[in-house]
Amino acid sequence: MSTLKWSATNADGLLADLDLPPAAYRALLKIRAQSESGGRIAMDQGTLGKLLGLSRPSVNAALRELELELAKLVRKVRNGVYQINPMLAGYDCPEDALDAVKAMPRADRLDSKTYVSDYRRAVAAYQDQLAEQRKKRADAAAAKKAAATKRRGSLHAVG
Repeated sequence: MSTLKWSATNADGLLADLDLPPAAYRALLKIRAQSESGGRIAMDQGTLGKLLGLSRPSVNAALRELELELAKLVRKVRNGVYQINPMLAGYDCPEDALDAVKAMPRADRLDSKTYVSDYRRAVAAYQDQLAEQRKKRADAAAAKKAAATKRRGSLHAVG
């Protein structure tokens, strides 16, 4: 049995244009190498982390970069099961690769002229969202600290 797989696209140039973090590139290459024909991979984050020598938070961050909302390269089906974008997945024959791409939603395709700019815009929006969440947490912590200081200031010894 041959391990040769067909893909509908040469992803090297596309992936280089995305400027993904190194851990995300490594995770994608490992997932692609371990996937079934058609791009399904059953592997939990702990196993992927061991294969790559990465911590769980690093694996989570790498997969988040690859997932559908940002790069549209990998989709989480459920815990421990992922699906590689049909345009990157390996197939047993070229016809299967072409059929999978034809069947996929146009919005998930990687050959759009705006794919890279859409990805960069999605990453920027995600980073803004994370910054806003950090700011809210910092503001809440500062308010809690101020309230505690005010309570301590209003307490006085009774003698």
